[in-house]
Amino acid sequence: MELVVIQVLVLVFSVVVHEVAHGLSAYRLGDDTAYRMGRLTLNPLPHLDPIGSVLVPLIMAYTVGFPFGWAKPVPVDIRRLNNPRDDHPKVAAAGPASNLILAFIFSILLGALVAIWGMPAGGAHGKPTALGFLFNLFQTGVLINVILAVFNLLPIPPLDGSWILSRFLPVEMRIRYENLRRYGMMMIFGFMMLMNLTPIGPMFRSLYMGLATQYIKVAESIARLGGG
Repeated sequence: MELVVIQVLVLVFSVVVHEVAHGLSAYRLGDDTAYRMGRLTLNPLPHLDPIGSVLVPLIMAYTVGFPFGWAKPVPVDIRRLNNPRDDHPKVAAAGPASNLILAFIFSILLGALVAIWGMPAGGAHGKPTALGFLFNLFQTGVLINVILAVFNLLPIPPLDGSWILSRFLPVEMRIRYENLRRYGMMMIFGFMMLMNLTPIGPMFRSLYMGLATQYIKVAESIARLGGG
């Protein structure tokens, strides 16, 4: 139960930071829509989607052992950006970039925790303690943020990666590609089904676990400084 709570808390915090990063990037590039709508805040309430931020993560945490979800997208008016064609991909990239930065911060905290207090008794799955809670919190923070970054960079409309890819497509191909956005979440759920039924799943897991391992190595390097 404790691990489920940690996973959902980290997921909610991470998707909120992700959306705020989009809004801040847009604000700095000329579009103040998110600012005017009160979405440039880390207060989760304006960002939460009752289904995507609470219900779906809880169901997935109990059924597949790991939560997945989303927050309400921060509104971006592309026309208000200083240079819409070049700035919009930057706004899209800001979300995944924020998750990679969060993963790095969590890895530093994880390493510092072990360096100062050592590994919790029994490791991550030992008897619940304050140290064990923090260890699981920071470790989960690394993994969830890496998954969010990698998943959102996939070139599947409406994910962030699709906006980045669209910038570099020829006009005719871009128009056809943009038309796929009408299918929205259907494409995402279709991809998730493919992950469960085809080799795409293990490939995706290998990708995000490989990246997460690099962050854990950062934590291990810091932990060694304290003999942890």
